[in-house]
This record gives sequence, structure tokens and C-alpha cells, in this order.
Amino acid sequence: MCQLLGMNCNTPTDIVFSFTGFALRGGLTDEHVDGWGIAFFEGAGVRHLVDYQAAVHSPLAELIKTHPIKSKNVIAHIRKATQGKIALENCHPFVRECWGINWVFAHIGNLNDFIPELNGNYLPIGNTDSERAFCYILQELRLRFGVVAPTQSELTRALQQLCGEIARFGTFNIMLSNGSALFVHCSTELHYLVRQFPFNTAQLSDQDVSIDFADVTTPQDRVAVIATQPLTTNETWHAMHAGEFMVFVDGAALNHTS
Repeated sequence: MCQLLGMNCNTPTDIVFSFTGFALRGGLTDEHVDGWGIAFFEGAGVRHLVDYQAAVHSPLAELIKTHPIKSKNVIAHIRKATQGKIALENCHPFVRECWGINWVFAHIGNLNDFIPELNGNYLPIGNTDSERAFCYILQELRLRFGVVAPTQSELTRALQQLCGEIARFGTFNIMLSNGSALFVHCSTELHYLVRQFPFNTAQLSDQDVSIDFADVTTPQDRVAVIATQPLTTNETWHAMHAGEFMVFVDGAALNHTS
């Protein structure tokens, strides 16, 4: 199965430390070698990088590690293909527009016989179940709410219902962001933590690298990190349970629903 990494913050923050450990799982400390990708929200724009090479061999992955890009919402993915060939168009995360807003989506798992009827407003470019699910979600949101974007509470309820519907077809661990919030649905395995004052030193699980966040933050900073498996050995990660849906805004978990 693939792996996910997400970050949601109250102030633009770089993801270099977390991504350094995460990328090693793309072919060195784990077996996810069928591509990778990452998307950073910057205002209304999105920096979007994908590569069909394994993350440990990708020059683009090295770029992310050495050139800090600050963002309030980041989604990254390393792929072990279950559906769809190894190709750029099948690398997560995927990006689409809805209500004049960029949306970023990534999925791990496998959806069996998930062939929704798509009306043409959102169509897959590649041939993965994941991209089909993303197109279906955006299509259904537009059908429900029309041309006016819903409130966050309305959006949360709709997304939770849609995730539950799609999850009946298999494993549906996802991250979805519109740049204002990070929406997360767990089918099998996802973990999260919130870093805030007083900050401590963190040690990566996949490499002998540590950082004292007190040296690089302010007392007002708050950062939520969500990953398939914990990225550090000396922090308290919270396991999500099957069917749980969470929303992160400004580095805080707003609600837990299941």
C-alpha cells in the first residue's frame, strides 16, 4: 500500500524535516517505488510536483529536501501501484479546480469495482481508482451545492458522507485540501500529531536526523502532521480509527467524526 503525508499549520511552514524521513520510505526503508508527489498551497496557487521515479532516486525529491517551501497546507504521497500503470499521470496528489479554488487530493488503498458515472465536468487523466474517486467527489459537491461554495460545516458533512459511500468499495484513506482546511478520512491506518508551544526535539524514524523545533518556531506556531505511519520515534502520535473523518484548520483538529 502507498503512504500519505499531510501538514496543516497556522502560519506558513516548511515540511523539510518530515519529508526527509517520508521520502526514504519511497524505496529505501520501505517498498513504495512507483512514483511520488507533493503539493503546496501558496495563497490561491499550488506548487505541484510529481515524478514516476522512486522518491529515493528522484532529483525532485532532493529539491524538496534542500529548498524549504513554506505553506499552510501540504499533501504528499509515495506510490505502490495497485491500479494504473507507472506513469506521471497516475502519480498523486491530483489537482483540480472547483468554485474557482484549487483542490488537492491523494489516496491510499484499493477500490474494487468503483466505476462511478461521471457527467463530464470532472474526468480522470490517468487510469487509477484514486483519480476517479477525486473526480466523483468534486462532481457530487458541485451537484449538491451548485455554483456557490458551501460553508465549511456544510462541506465537512458532505465530504464525510461521500467518503463513507466510497469506502464501501474498499480501502479509502485520503487527504483532501482546498487551501483553507485539510480533510482526512481513515479506512485502515493514519496517524497524526499537533506540535505547539512548548516545542521539543523530534527524532526521525527512518534516518538518524533530529531537530529542536524550539529553535525554528515561535510560541504562536501550531503545526499538525498526518502520516500513514508515525515519522518520529519520540513524539506522541494518535492513531485514527476505521471510518474516522477529521478536519484540520490552522494546525488544530476541529472535529473527530465516525
